[in-house]
Amino acid sequence: MSYGMTLELLEEILPLKTNVSSIVLNSRKIAERIENELEEEKPIFIDGCVNEWERLSKPNKPLSVGIDGGYIYGREGKNRKAGHFEVIVGKSMQENSENKRFGFVNKYDKKPKRRLYEMLLSHGFQMNQTITFLSDGGDTVRDLQLYMSPNAEHILDWFHITMRITVMKQMAKGISKDERIKDIEKNIDSVKWYLWHGNVFCALETLENIEDELHCMNNPKVLKLYNNITEFYGYIDNNKNFITNYQIRYHYGECISTSFVESTVNEVISKRMKKKQQMRWTQKGAHLLLQLRTKTLNNELEQTFQSWYPLFRVNDKVA
Repeated sequence: MSYGMTLELLEEILPLKTNVSSIVLNSRKIAERIENELEEEKPIFIDGCVNEWERLSKPNKPLSVGIDGGYIYGREGKNRKAGHFEVIVGKSMQENSENKRFGFVNKYDKKPKRRLYEMLLSHGFQMNQTITFLSDGGDTVRDLQLYMSPNAEHILDWFHITMRITVMKQMAKGISKDERIKDIEKNIDSVKWYLWHGNVFCALETLENIEDELHCMNNPKVLKLYNNITEFYGYIDNNKNFITNYQIRYHYGECISTSFVESTVNEVISKRMKKKQQMRWTQKGAHLLLQLRTKTLNNELEQTFQSWYPLFRVNDKVA
């Protein structure tokens, strides 16, 4: 909802007169206060030792955390066409519990790991609890989730793997009817199923063979496919420690994809900041609004106000 529509709604249901500037200013003040209360950043949040973790109470059900990114139209001062900047968004899910979300502007936020850790704590997280992190394998999100828990499992998102493979297969189909290309299509498909079963060694070996075959063909379209194969090889090699047997996880109903985070990206940034209204944002303005937005989506904004103002809505709860 735009600030203008918010103003119209407030004037319709409440006996007050205000303006858009006042709404913007108050929203920003609230977000800044929330931001200032966030504790200091730490590179490692694993606390205690094995003996201490064993003495903890029985943990809650496992957590599944997906992290993904999106882009917002940026502006700097009077420059209203300053390209884009990246926003990192995450969602934590637990059976029989409300989902929790967090978000921040990448490279602007100075406390990204603290922000993720606080979201986990809001879900009742403790050091003896099982937690699964899923991400696209990018450096930012991969580093963000490390050293959060001694019982954490880190998995490369299957959706991002299969999406890249699909693109390469389409490129191979569009090159020619050459029998060699048809064999390459089959080999690309083999790479997909090797990775589906967690066989990284055979997947990388097959990709190397494809590179060798493509290197011998003199064709601009082949060169483009060759570059994609080479880039994908590096992607898999860099994330090989985060590749699991997706078939087994899928069979037992466990998460293998960050598809549930896609909805979070849409919830947090897409309509208000990107897809529909196409507003231009400063990094600070976008970051602060993200904190207010995630607090609202997590149903934590009322609790935040009560911590500031102890009598806030007390009578409503008694009633």
